[in-house]
Amino acid sequence: MAMSALTRRAFTASVPLALAAFAPQARAQPRARPLVIAHRGASGERPEHTLMAYQRAIDQGCDFIEPDLVMTSDDVLVARHENEISETTDVAGRPEFASRRTERSIDGVKVAGWFTEDFTLAELKTLRARERLPALRPASAAFDGVEPIPTFQEVMELAKAQSQLTGRTIGVYPEMKHPTYFKARGMAMGESLAAALRDNDLDRRDAPVFVQCFEPKPLRAFRGISAAPTVMLAGAGALSDTLLAELAEFADGLGPELKMVLRLDQAGLPPTGLIARAQGAGFKVHPWTVRLENSFLPAALRRGEDPAAHGEADILLRALFAAGADGVFTDFPEAAVKIRDAMFAG
Repeated sequence: MAMSALTRRAFTASVPLALAAFAPQARAQPRARPLVIAHRGASGERPEHTLMAYQRAIDQGCDFIEPDLVMTSDDVLVARHENEISETTDVAGRPEFASRRTERSIDGVKVAGWFTEDFTLAELKTLRARERLPALRPASAAFDGVEPIPTFQEVMELAKAQSQLTGRTIGVYPEMKHPTYFKARGMAMGESLAAALRDNDLDRRDAPVFVQCFEPKPLRAFRGISAAPTVMLAGAGALSDTLLAELAEFADGLGPELKMVLRLDQAGLPPTGLIARAQGAGFKVHPWTVRLENSFLPAALRRGEDPAAHGEADILLRALFAAGADGVFTDFPEAAVKIRDAMFAG
């Protein structure tokens, strides 16, 4: 339930104070402009992990496009949020694939549906993408059925072509999804990803790429076979200085959940201190994920009662940048670019 207007005013009134404290510091010690990372592309406006979603994000000024990677039965990396694809494609309505519906245990969770590892790339390419959250994003759902599932190679080629066209560097920020699960099935995701980066001149410390994962062991293993920068993702929970030091052995960046870096239930969204501690340990910090819909925002930043209505995410973005975030993941790159550029003009 949204807060009253009076409570909202009290909550948001303290945000300018935090930003005022940020401004003199920025003048005294200029920071690099934080990155805007297009989470699954401009996934608030187009079906996620489609070339049109990535292209729209690039058009809106993002710095990186983010594909989640899973594998096909013929060992091709493709961009899907999960290897179970009934929510993001039209596979459930395709009678020729009805017999492939099954149940799997993915990282200890039983999941029923259709899985990329049961399809060749050629078969997956016959499917069409659709919006995963149609009730919240009906405008995006209007593009259902338009585009196929892209390969990681196609995503990298798009980033390269758009870098040349726009004159600015468009990076790629792939996430290894469920690498331990795929390894148990004899599918070497990390090795396939490292080879793909090498083939595209992205296997370098200074390449415009970050490789991310929620699983520390596969990320550590990846660091042993690739020079590409790596990012350890983290859900809500405590990260001690000791643990940060351990993660720094194989990760260049930290991708924490928003509530790990800001106190979302307090006036002014004060920082928790994690960003400063992580940066002190040598990490770049890229929190996830800023979305505009009320459904995803702290109660005090919602506008009205409609879960799909857009709230005051600009306040959240300003608080993240003021807290020192080196970048942010967002489903709406245009909004983040606007706030970022205003705060870091020149």
